Amino acid sequence: MNRRRIGLILEIAVPLLIVAALIAWSAGSTSFYFPPVTDMLVTFRETWLFDRFGSDVLPSLYRLAAGYAIATVVGVAAGVVIGSVPLAARAAEPVVEFLRAIPPPALIPFGILVLGIGDTMKIFVIAVVCLWPVLLNTVDGIRGLDPTLTATARIYGITGWDRLTRVVLPGTGPQIVAGMRTSLSLALIMTVVSELVASTNGVGYFVLQSQRDFAIPQMWSGIILLGVLGYLLNAALGLVERRVLAWHRHATERAR
Repeated sequence: MNRRRIGLILEIAVPLLIVAALIAWSAGSTSFYFPPVTDMLVTFRETWLFDRFGSDVLPSLYRLAAGYAIATVVGVAAGVVIGSVPLAARAAEPVVEFLRAIPPPALIPFGILVLGIGDTMKIFVIAVVCLWPVLLNTVDGIRGLDPTLTATARIYGITGWDRLTRVVLPGTGPQIVAGMRTSLSLALIMTVVSELVASTNGVGYFVLQSQRDFAIPQMWSGIILLGVLGYLLNAALGLVERRVLAWHRHATERAR
């Protein structure tokens, strides 16, 4: 049995064992605030498959996807400029360091005042928070490009768009994807946080309302859903990463 198959078995078996242990441990629970895990799972099925999927899950996924996409595009574009032009880096550094030091929840009151309580505010908050990991990883990736690679491109006259798409972006791809992976978890967190305030739908709103109504199994079902969404989104990004950066994985394996 090869290492890949062993890894797949462990990836499936360990979570199942943890869930089984939690079910056994909580089977006799009489706590109002932590009911048996089986009750949570039954409520999860009744609530999200598919009663509230359209009314709460889809709006949350839309906000997350829009904010995350904006952050990725802006982060990569700005990172390329800042990483490639020293004067741009000197000019942008104070602004970047100032803005990324602002605690994310502090942006919500500003967003409500300026953009209202609709999707625009939530997407704005998600995009701003997710921007920094992508931008900073892009800058570091460009600054860490192999000098031989850049010199070769210059010698052969590869400039402009060809240099960007054939040298810069492929060379910085691993670090860009690392920033995107960090931003993905932040996007899910900020989606929930933004829905806790002045919202009428979304998974975060549902969890908060369930807690206020003392609907504890429903609250836990929403929390479980967030974990499932985080896992599935990360898995989807992993598939994209393996396809886009297949050359990098093969080069790493050959180097070993």
